[in-house]
Amino acid sequence: MDLFKDRLSQKAFDTSRPALAHQSRGRDLTEVEQKLAEALMEIYGAGASDYAAVAAALTDRKVVAPISGKTDWTEALLAEELTAINADFDSAYLENGYGA
Repeated sequence: MDLFKDRLSQKAFDTSRPALAHQSRGRDLTEVEQKLAEALMEIYGAGASDYAAVAAALTDRKVVAPISGKTDWTEALLAEELTAINADFDSAYLENGYGA
């Protein structure tokens, strides 16, 4: 459960503008991206604050990297994966607009 996301979705619904719940996404997350996002929320929520700690936690959890498919996370891999995912979202946003 992601309380922050749920609250944003509810606020968007309350304003009769449900597309605003995901306004910065030009596409939905893939299943692998969703699992990474959930893991990152849990890891940061547990107090991790730097790429080394996050990479170690992702490796411990055997989270699959969405782009490379690797499970042995490093600081460099984390940066590469997040950069690639962000670029793909930017591209999808340009192509599809917001609220996809």
